[in-house]
Amino acid sequence: MYNSIICRYHEIATKGNNRNMFERCLVDNIAHLLREVGVCRVHRVRGRIWVNRVDGGAFSSSEMEAILPQLAKAFGLESFSPAVRLPVEMDAIREAAVAMAPEVLGAAMEKRDNVTFRVRARRSNKRFPLRSQEIEIDLVSAIAERLGERRFKLDLDHAEITLGCEVRDEFAALFWTSLPGPGGLPVGSNPRVLTLLSGGIDSPVAAWMVMKRGCPTDYITFHSSPYTPPETEEKVRRLARHLNEWQIRGKLHLCNLAPLQKLIRDCCNERMRTVLYRRAMLRIAEQVALRSDCRALVTGEAVGQVASQTINNMNTINRAVDMLVLRPLVGADKNESIRIAEAIGTMELSCIPAPDSCTVFAPSSPATSVPLELAEAEERKIPEYSAVIEKIIADIVTEA
Repeated sequence: MYNSIICRYHEIATKGNNRNMFERCLVDNIAHLLREVGVCRVHRVRGRIWVNRVDGGAFSSSEMEAILPQLAKAFGLESFSPAVRLPVEMDAIREAAVAMAPEVLGAAMEKRDNVTFRVRARRSNKRFPLRSQEIEIDLVSAIAERLGERRFKLDLDHAEITLGCEVRDEFAALFWTSLPGPGGLPVGSNPRVLTLLSGGIDSPVAAWMVMKRGCPTDYITFHSSPYTPPETEEKVRRLARHLNEWQIRGKLHLCNLAPLQKLIRDCCNERMRTVLYRRAMLRIAEQVALRSDCRALVTGEAVGQVASQTINNMNTINRAVDMLVLRPLVGADKNESIRIAEAIGTMELSCIPAPDSCTVFAPSSPATSVPLELAEAEERKIPEYSAVIEKIIADIVTEA
């Protein structure tokens, strides 16, 4: 029944002279997401993105079932609708609406009378003889004549079923449903970043949130082999693969922090271990980011969540690097992170039991306020600290 899909954006429309760049990026991303369907053409027509079959025919039900979940991953889309694309003629629009009504509206009316219904028309073609309200009246009247007006109730404000109609210069379109997109900006419209990805709940959500703001992301994860098992690395691989479904593939860097952790254990104040671990992680991540043309680091930290995430400790950790550190979840509570993780499908993966590197040699009573000067003094106790960092970086394994 449907030979087109209308894709709508919201924030992109505010971009002024840069709007074309955002639109092109969105078209490229949708084409990438739909590449395995194999029959789609994605193109722009004045304020909308349209998905059609290459041959101009109608999508099969199996093709539509494959397409719609992928469009729900296209950052930048506000909503999208399967639609019937028609000539710009009122007779053709009316005929199609009446033909579609029994399947869509009639199915609801079979269950009960007084189903609430409305038509919403938008006419950007000013040469079309009917105005938007007149189109709505025409279509409601035709559908009522076909189905029986006493079996549905007109409700202009809170209708259960809405028939949408767009009349453009090039074509008209009818649609019966509007599905939510993820919003935000197209991935690739902002520079690439590097996410510190653990196996927990928060960092995958943080990666997803920066993607939503247009930043493609690579990932770096820290393990402590042989003190952490191979399952630790495999868990993060699975999270990275899942997150890559929302973008053109990001790389995963696997870094063994254990050599430095042993030195911190042997040379430094026990209560400061976690802060010193985190400072080292940022230093390593910054070097990887610089070599990968990533412009910022991303973490899943939230203020006050654990001892290393107090304001004082976050400041001390942050001062280890010069690069911008983004913390999308900084003001979120755990339940908010969990809700997003469940919605994007990372929660189940994050709940797989596996230790992370920060639990290795973890202090029994971590310090909640480590002054910068004291952290730097502890690091000076570590023999050949910079050389150890460089060796760890050289041994990083990168998976495309």
